[in-house]
Amino acid sequence: MSIHQNLLGGPPETLLPDEPEPREMLASGVAPADVAAKHPSSSLVWARLADDAFEAGRVVESYAYARTGYHRGLDALRRNGWKGHGPVPFEHEPNRGFLRALHALARAAAAIGEQDEAERCATFLRESSQTAADTLS
Repeated sequence: MSIHQNLLGGPPETLLPDEPEPREMLASGVAPADVAAKHPSSSLVWARLADDAFEAGRVVESYAYARTGYHRGLDALRRNGWKGHGPVPFEHEPNRGFLRALHALARAAAAIGEQDEAERCATFLRESSQTAADTLS
């Protein structure tokens, strides 16, 4: 667990531990579904599955993948000291899977007309990392 105090006295940043194997498997061309089967707790692989499904027009499937990645990420954040709010910096690469899944969930929710969920997730993304919101949107 690696947490740094916010200089303004707010909640500390949460920095997830690195899990390079899923990232390396995806980069080497292993099918995302195969990576998910081997690393089901990786938000990154679920975010990738959500992105792939969304790009292929399978919006409900994208929503399901994104929701899985989001919940896996919440579990990881809590295990690493997150108290339900506070910064989750995009600059820290291991945080990106969760942030990508959160973005994908907002996008898929909007696409299926679940506006309240889309707005909640978009707000959560901005509050967690403005950089992620700017980069992923």
